[in-house]
Order: sequence, then C-alpha cells, then structure tokens
Amino acid sequence: MSQAMTAAAAAAARVIAVASNSTFTAASSCLLLKTPFALKRGCNALSFNNGRRLSKRLFSCNALFYPLVQIKQEGQPETLDYRVFFEDTSGTKISPWHDVPLHMGDGVFNFIVEIPKESSAKMEVATDELYTPIKQDTKKGKLRYYPYNINWNYGLLPQTWEDPSLANNEVEAAFGDNDPVDVVEIGESQRKIGEILKVKPLAALAMIDEGELDWKIVAISLDDPRASLVNDVDDVEKHFPGTLTAIRDWFRDYKIPDGKPANKFGLGNRAANKDYALKVITETNESWAKLVQRSIPAGGLSLV
Repeated sequence: MSQAMTAAAAAAARVIAVASNSTFTAASSCLLLKTPFALKRGCNALSFNNGRRLSKRLFSCNALFYPLVQIKQEGQPETLDYRVFFEDTSGTKISPWHDVPLHMGDGVFNFIVEIPKESSAKMEVATDELYTPIKQDTKKGKLRYYPYNINWNYGLLPQTWEDPSLANNEVEAAFGDNDPVDVVEIGESQRKIGEILKVKPLAALAMIDEGELDWKIVAISLDDPRASLVNDVDDVEKHFPGTLTAIRDWFRDYKIPDGKPANKFGLGNRAANKDYALKVITETNESWAKLVQRSIPAGGLSLV
C-alpha cells in the first residue's frame, strides 16, 4: 500500500471513530492508540559543553522508543530540513496531533513536548505537513529562536484545535489561532523533544497574540515529585510561588526584543482555575473532532 493510501486510510479511520461518538467523550480521543504510554528515559535532548548548556542547541536522540510510539529524526537539528516524526510499532508514520489520544482518564491528559525547558529553538508541530512532524519554526526562510530560554517544558495537547472561525465571547471575542492548544508544564525535569507525558491541568491563561486567542494550559507531569501537591490554581501559587506570573510575563514580553508589541491576556489578566482549563480542553477537543470530520473547512491543515 502506498504512503498516500495508508495516510488516507488512517484519516478515514479517525473520522469514523469520531463520528460514532457524537458526545466527544474520552472514547473519541482514543482513536488509534488506546492504552497509556509508558516512557523510557534515555538520551539528552540538548547538547552540553563542559557542563554548560548551549541555549540555542536542541539535539535529540536518533530514536526514542515507547511501547506504542517511537520517535525518529529526519535531517540534522537546527536545519530547515529537520523533522521529528512519530511512528507506531509497525514503523508506520502517525500524527502526534491527530493520532496520539488526548484523554487518559481520571482527569489526566497526554502532553507532547515540543520545546524542552531551558532551551530557545522554537520547535512546533507542523500542522500543514503530512503526519504533522515536529520541526523548527521559520520566518523569512530563517530558523526561529526565542530571544531567551523558556523556563518550562512547552508543547501541545493532541486532538485539540483552536478554531479560527470561532469567536470567544469570554475573551474579547477573539478568534482561535488555528493551532492545537499549548501547554506549559511546570515540573522540575527538563524533557525531550517528542516526549509524551501524562499531565494534569492546573490553570489556563488566555493569551491574545495579534488579536488571536492562544490558550496556555498550565499543567504538571504526574511523575514530578510535587505533582501530588498541586491540583488547582491556588496550589500552584502555594507550591510554585510566582510561577503563574512568570509564565504570563514571559509570554507577554517575548516578542518585544524583536520590536513587536507585548501580547495581551484576557480573563482579567489572571490565570483561570482548573475547571476553566478543563472547559477549554473540552471545547477545543470538540472543535478538533469537527475538523477531522470535515464539518469545518481544514484550509491548509493536514488531517493525516
């Protein structure tokens, strides 16, 4: 079977699975991979020089293996051709956006790391490419870096989508940014590009970037030593004092060195609680399901 036919079959399977569950419950988010991921730790994702971190360099292993998913690189890091692909156990490419399940049950969600903490290369899922691999973002043909390191693990919630045709009346009627929902993971460990973590949401920040709504879900990995201490926004303030303000300020200001205005935040410029974060996840999961059913135009997005 050709790659195109395989991709089409996978996309069709997702549509059928979603369509069979109109309530968009957890079952609709576990379309291909239905059992929890167990992570195997290994290679460093960043390069080091005499113990010092090189802030712009993001080197990951040639293959990081999971029981259900393996991650493989194509091309060299920090080049325009570099891609991090996800494959199933048969070696078939799958999409980290569409094929990794969102829900793990009991309020736990899968989170895919795009940017490890204490690094600055702006890595992201390529939503317009076949199988949506992780790549380094570009601008005017050049690789993009943040002006300074990000202090948390950053990535996305699979099977979510911020609909650019949908205005949010609670957040200045801003429209979605056409991307999966972003996650800021506040645990102590530096993770790897493509690593899949089980996280619990704690809070939500409603960032408005050039008029577009760009949610930031604050979460913590279940394997973090302090995970049991934090279950809502107030716990973050207690056990990670100053973190929510630091996250807001970081995302507010990171474009200023490039001569752009500061980003804004809705919801009174404050982090909303866990229940609100879960509401955002539910709504964007529903939008994603409509997208893959093609009841909403996909535009240039890849549904494979």
